Amino acid sequence: MGIRSDLETNFDYEIVDEFLDHYSMMVESMEVMIIDLTKPNMYKRSINELFRVFHNIKSASGYLQILPMNKLASFVEDALEDLRNNSTSINQETVDWLLQISDMFAIWQDDLKQDSELSKIKFSLLKTPDLDK
Repeated sequence: MGIRSDLETNFDYEIVDEFLDHYSMMVESMEVMIIDLTKPNMYKRSINELFRVFHNIKSASGYLQILPMNKLASFVEDALEDLRNNSTSINQETVDWLLQISDMFAIWQDDLKQDSELSKIKFSLLKTPDLDK
């Protein structure tokens, strides 16, 4: 039995289906928002949108008890909160890290679609880059 089957066993099918739809939209928009962080005129808007995406993933995955997703989303949300409060631009190391994070969430999206167990988190993602420019 895969993760989707487990979710549907423990939660209402409609809740799981709605989560999967919204999760797909959020994952598909992450990369564009991350790249937009490098554009000075788009930074503030993109950092706030990314924060909301990770906050929503954290909340929904917590409710659905998808722990690896919840923990990574929470970790990234904290880093984005620091960037929102303390920075007006982003360095390339942080952009690259966020793109790797985006890739991890895309892998999990494929896992969910295929009703497979979630892939293991890459440990390199758990080290926050130097957020200062």
